[in-house]
Amino acid sequence: MSAPAVKVALVGMGRMGRALDALAPERGIEIVARLDAPEMARGLTVADLGGAQVAIEFTTPETALPNAEALLALGCPVVIGTTGWNAQLPRLDAAVRANGQSALWAPNFSLGVQLFLALAEDVARRARELSGFDVHVVETHHTAKKDAPSGTGIAIGERLEAGLGREVPITSVRVGSVPGTHEVLLDAAFEQISLTHTARDRRVFADGALAAARWLSVSREPAVYTMRDVLTSSPTLTDAP
Repeated sequence: MSAPAVKVALVGMGRMGRALDALAPERGIEIVARLDAPEMARGLTVADLGGAQVAIEFTTPETALPNAEALLALGCPVVIGTTGWNAQLPRLDAAVRANGQSALWAPNFSLGVQLFLALAEDVARRARELSGFDVHVVETHHTAKKDAPSGTGIAIGERLEAGLGREVPITSVRVGSVPGTHEVLLDAAFEQISLTHTARDRRVFADGALAAARWLSVSREPAVYTMRDVLTSSPTLTDAP
């Protein structure tokens, strides 16, 4: 007998919200509330959540944290996919602990990007032992993306800097409708190494966010979690029960 569907509230019905809505039934997720700017602006109530066990938030850098705080205050754990606000993570941590709830934030929910981050960190450690290599990150997204560099670009840069022990520059490109491409370049006088991750469709982000919501729907200790926490405890993330 299959497990009951996880009940999820979507906060933000833009491109990612619609992608989540479309994929949810395939992943054993029931969308019980679809909330956008008007609902959030008038003040969220328990009734608005429709019995959701967890919410997934994809809105704007300006509204992500207030939205998360409102959800946590109503006793609803929240997965946050919005980027560009993470300098305020201490405030999210305070809200999590004040309300005894849990949250999960990730700059990118693609499972391939999680592998890419690990590879980048390993390459950086090895490159530190060599001389003559300049390291650079290039991140490319659609023209509607507001934050630059992207949250994923920053995360890649942080992993590289941890391995190299020095600052790594990031170049941001905004063009067309690109879902997301990230490249790490290691350039020397006579050779170049490049690592590239290309997202071909937003479904890849929706898949990971739904997996994160399923993981967070199980009672967790009050904390701000990451996709690394999900990956270490979920051997098969995208299968429905």
